[in-house]
Amino acid sequence: MTAIAGNTPVTPGSIWLVRMRNNWKSFTDNWAIFAENKIGLIGLAIILFYALLAAAHPILMQTVWNPQVYDPFTGYDPAVMVNPSPPSSQHWLGTDPMGRDILSQLMYSTRNEFVLGLLAALLTVTIATSIGAIAAYFGGWVDSLFMRAADLINILPFIALLVVLSSFVRMNMWTLALVIGLLSGFGGTTIIFKAQALTIMVKPYIEAARVAGGSHRHVIFYHIVPNLMPLAFLNMMFTVTSAIFTEASLSYFGLLNIRVSWGIMIYTTQAAGYMLRSVEYWYLIFPAGLSITLLCSAFYLVGRALDAVVNPRLRQR
Repeated sequence: MTAIAGNTPVTPGSIWLVRMRNNWKSFTDNWAIFAENKIGLIGLAIILFYALLAAAHPILMQTVWNPQVYDPFTGYDPAVMVNPSPPSSQHWLGTDPMGRDILSQLMYSTRNEFVLGLLAALLTVTIATSIGAIAAYFGGWVDSLFMRAADLINILPFIALLVVLSSFVRMNMWTLALVIGLLSGFGGTTIIFKAQALTIMVKPYIEAARVAGGSHRHVIFYHIVPNLMPLAFLNMMFTVTSAIFTEASLSYFGLLNIRVSWGIMIYTTQAAGYMLRSVEYWYLIFPAGLSITLLCSAFYLVGRALDAVVNPRLRQR
């Protein structure tokens, strides 16, 4: 135990309490800034709505729904004479051409979309922050190597590249998240983080850490990377949007080894020949298509609101 001026004892517990108070104050201040942007609150509400859908599906399957009827993969209702069938009291969003409940598929797929988007985003920002900080810190041939790799990835058409990769790699949700994370992390996102890291490199505390004998690893991961975290969290929102849209595009072309997703639901409609009759069979396309649009838009809106938190120049005066 040590003491500070005034003979006040300093214990590990008191230090932890001070840190918790500072973190809470920082959170409340940032939340106040975020809440000033109404589009951010709208986006957050949409995300929470779909999160509740994902959480409710297994509960409904165990307590309310009959798995033989509402299973998103093999469910079939013998009481429904014609498939696809329009919305009814038993099937609120109708059934697809294979007789499966559309609402059950929609809710189950929501979980996959969240997992894909968040995993791809975490992998992207982890790679981008590390590579961007390293490139800015060392410069020279290290910087040139990573930046030329980023330029090479940027000039390649992203969707077309994934289509080609799907011919050689069996694409499932986990593989797709890994590929998106690697391509985005080593691609244009790295350039953004390297530019931000360069602005951090000129700060006095970086030079002070070097003079104090801090190793390269210490300076990079204890001083540069933590200051990139606000930008990293902001970038995650946009990466989630990109990942969900990419999955929907590839699923529509039948290039993913996924049993059920929003993109697969639209692909099933197209494969069964109902795509050109979307006015009559709107319930086959509208729920999945609207969900893709809403969830992608929600993460984008939250990202725009977070931009005001990260960038003081965008805040309301």
